[in-house]
Amino acid sequence: MLNAIETINSAVNNFVWGVPAMICIFGVGLYLSIRTGFLQIRKFPYAMRTTLGRVFRKREASDGSLTPFQAVCTALAATVGTGNIAGVAGAIAIGGPGAVFWMWISALLGMCTKFAEVTLAVHFRERNAHGDLVGGPMYYIKNGLSKKWHWLAVLFSIFGVLTVFGTGNATQVNTITTAINSALLNFHIIDQDSVSTSNLILGILIAVVVGLVLLGGIKRIGSVTEKLVPFMALFYIILALGVVVMNYQSIPAVFASIISGAFHPSAVTGGVVGSMFLSMKKGVSRGIFSNEAGLGTGSIAHACADTKKPVKQGFFGIFEVFMDTIVICTLTALVVLCSGVPIQYGVDAGAELTIQGFIATYGSWVSLFTAVAMCCFAFSTIIGWGLYGARCIEFLFSEKVIKPFMVVYSLVAILGATANLGLLWSIAETFNGLMAIPNLIAVFLLSGTVVKLVKEYFAGEGKTGN
Repeated sequence: MLNAIETINSAVNNFVWGVPAMICIFGVGLYLSIRTGFLQIRKFPYAMRTTLGRVFRKREASDGSLTPFQAVCTALAATVGTGNIAGVAGAIAIGGPGAVFWMWISALLGMCTKFAEVTLAVHFRERNAHGDLVGGPMYYIKNGLSKKWHWLAVLFSIFGVLTVFGTGNATQVNTITTAINSALLNFHIIDQDSVSTSNLILGILIAVVVGLVLLGGIKRIGSVTEKLVPFMALFYIILALGVVVMNYQSIPAVFASIISGAFHPSAVTGGVVGSMFLSMKKGVSRGIFSNEAGLGTGSIAHACADTKKPVKQGFFGIFEVFMDTIVICTLTALVVLCSGVPIQYGVDAGAELTIQGFIATYGSWVSLFTAVAMCCFAFSTIIGWGLYGARCIEFLFSEKVIKPFMVVYSLVAILGATANLGLLWSIAETFNGLMAIPNLIAVFLLSGTVVKLVKEYFAGEGKTGN
């Protein structure tokens, strides 16, 4: 039975993350970029001024909503996760250094896709029975498209609920327990025989903490993410920059290998990675998996922002992809490539390759700090995806099911800490990709609305207020 499920899932997964899906994701991103006049490039300085200016503005959000900064932190909490550490390393190992170049390209187009998703989510959102702001792909499909397209909203929500337990919870908890146990074993605090007990204890603790945060409602989620995300991002950036600075002599050669490897991977990998398409596929898929541009999930958090200007919040979508992929993913790639750690091309790798890059530069003591970084990244992802799952299941049923869902979602942490998650991760990744299909169709159909809102905003109608 398990073999049959694995075979079916593998076939679907190869299609979802294969050529057709990449063409769709690339195509919609390029189409939106052309229709908006490459807004993500043309208005990039404006986007940075608009978003960073609101980051440092202290204010309270109205009931049932988040401040714009809390909204972007909640979205970043879900996107800035273990994919930034493990995903980038895996892309380099399978696709060569050139995969980083294609990751940049996917981010460049993804900025416009994310901008459109956030803008539509804020424009078409509504308030639920509790007075909370709710939005995202299912709501801009419901409120922006005719009834013949409403099945896409249901489809997105179903895939969303199925995804959160794996991608957003169990696999992230597994990362936390692995990171903590590695540090405890490294410092001889526990032995190998105690790992299973440690996993159970950690799983219970994580379940309790996640439950306390999520059951506290949207305000508590925003309060936690606005403190956790800046800390973990700054902590990781400083740690990674240290590796780059201490290996500065390698920087020119590394960038040369990234550019050269994008078009001639065999010249950089010794012939192991000989296909430019493989390099492109790995870079694009891992980039999208990291920044979620095209999946529509991040817009669910942005829809909660206490703002009257959809386009203004949309610029946070550009900022989010820039921070996630251009800054954090690039730094991870430089840690791997500048540190000089041996890379076994053609063989999949994960967080251990990135950690080796840190250890090669700082020494074994840094494993403690990488464990802290990975725990923060994974925990923030659990919180962010908890909100996404709650909104999806609320759309399918009603707000009455939110708290029972939160309880079940929290308890899954125990499963994630103690079970073998190989097949679960693969299935969750498949559903994650399936979410993109209804969302991309909707964003494509609503592209005219995005263009109209952008024109109105820059014509002066959107330059006042929040």
